[in-house]
Amino acid sequence: MITTFQYPDINPDVLNPREVYEVKLLMAYFLNQTDRPCTAAELNEIFTGEGIVDYFLYTEALKEMLETGTLVAGDFDGVKKYTLSEKGRAGADSFKRFVPKSVRDRILSSGLRLFAKQKTQQSVKTEITGGDGEYYVSCSVNDNGAELMQLKLFAPDKEQAEHIRSQILANPTELYGRILDYVVCAEEEYPDPFEN
Repeated sequence: MITTFQYPDINPDVLNPREVYEVKLLMAYFLNQTDRPCTAAELNEIFTGEGIVDYFLYTEALKEMLETGTLVAGDFDGVKKYTLSEKGRAGADSFKRFVPKSVRDRILSSGLRLFAKQKTQQSVKTEITGGDGEYYVSCSVNDNGAELMQLKLFAPDKEQAEHIRSQILANPTELYGRILDYVVCAEEEYPDPFEN
């Protein structure tokens, strides 16, 4: 008889950073990997938004990194953003092993999701207009200055208009792709519902 060992479920909170030095290493790792300046709000969302890092640990780590010069603030088109200094980059690779890979992967995923969401918000514009039982959700999708699609949908009330808007923003690429597929596909691919 062969028996197999079952691993117990591990609460992900057990793997979350619990010390300021771990958060500093994690921030250095993230900024080094993405090589992208971030605002304080972006860093806060990435590190604390999904509960990976405690807010107080995050703020203490940010403060200490600025004081030691491993993190520097700069002006990027009139917006204050943070980047790693050379000192911070040197430590990012050397000490990343002190934070578990699973936590590093989770923070990197959190950041990439935020950056993708920001890109979507820049390329997709939505607006709700109307009132008194006649609402319209307008949507336009742009790519590199070219308007790919402009769409206007009716909704009988504000709640449904908000729902339509949230569905569009959840995955505008899929919406655009489905509409394009429907318009471009040959007629014979779609069966006639009135055909016997």
